Amino acid sequence: MKLAAIDIGSNAMRLLISDVVETPGNKPEFVKQSLVRVPIRLGMDVFETGSISEKRAGMLLNSIQAYKLLMQVYEVEHLKACATSAMRDASNGPELMQRVKEQTGIDIEIISGQQEAAFIYENHVAENMNANESYLYIDVGGGSTELTFFSDGKLVAKESFNIGTIRLLKDQVEEKVWNDMKSFIKNKTSGYHHITAIGSGGNINKVFSLSKRKEGKSLTLELLRNYYKEFSSISVDQRMSLYKLREDRADVIVPALLIYINVMRWADTEEIFVPKIGLADGLINILYEEVKKGG
Repeated sequence: MKLAAIDIGSNAMRLLISDVVETPGNKPEFVKQSLVRVPIRLGMDVFETGSISEKRAGMLLNSIQAYKLLMQVYEVEHLKACATSAMRDASNGPELMQRVKEQTGIDIEIISGQQEAAFIYENHVAENMNANESYLYIDVGGGSTELTFFSDGKLVAKESFNIGTIRLLKDQVEEKVWNDMKSFIKNKTSGYHHITAIGSGGNINKVFSLSKRKEGKSLTLELLRNYYKEFSSISVDQRMSLYKLREDRADVIVPALLIYINVMRWADTEEIFVPKIGLADGLINILYEEVKKGG
């Protein structure tokens, strides 16, 4: 079975195409065939003006058309497409999604922050980890950060906060939102034993690859702080040159690190695992369940 997911974020949009391998008596395996990322940066418009400009709307439509052709080549059978924080906040978001539907035939659902946190949790990464531990998922995007906390294999709490990398670049995050996030973390994680963080998002993946850590090893809070200091002390151009970063990564990596550092500090955790999963992977999992149920 070939499945695809489209994740339209505030910084970039992604198309993930996966094969599902089913073997009797075992859980299905999802094998990535293709992951295509286009940095259309909807949040640059939305978090400043409240709507998506015609230029970026055109980029979005062209990208969806390209994705559609790619899915035809891969013979994708089922698709799930969602848009997150920037589209949630855009005054013309629903109208733009209607245009996409008319021009491409693709239905895109604008999901809430709570849904986003739940979909990321669908990756079931913690199932492969110690069932007696407590884990905090931290998914940092351009427009929002989703936190999902669970302990002893049970979901304890999940929440979405309008703190994202592009919002921070645009100086659109009030102190109150930071305080709300801090209170949520302190209240929900209080009294739980040793907490380990699980990070998702393009920025933490990039930091992990820069760290040269082996797959499955964790990053420490101290290491994130060191990268934050290093990146903060040099210009975007220098980050691009020294660390071979794309421009749309070089500018957001600093606010992303700030978010991860604050969350880990407030959760009193010293290490973070980076299993290279994100919303698109969660959407593939959900799509598979829907197809199996005949939904």
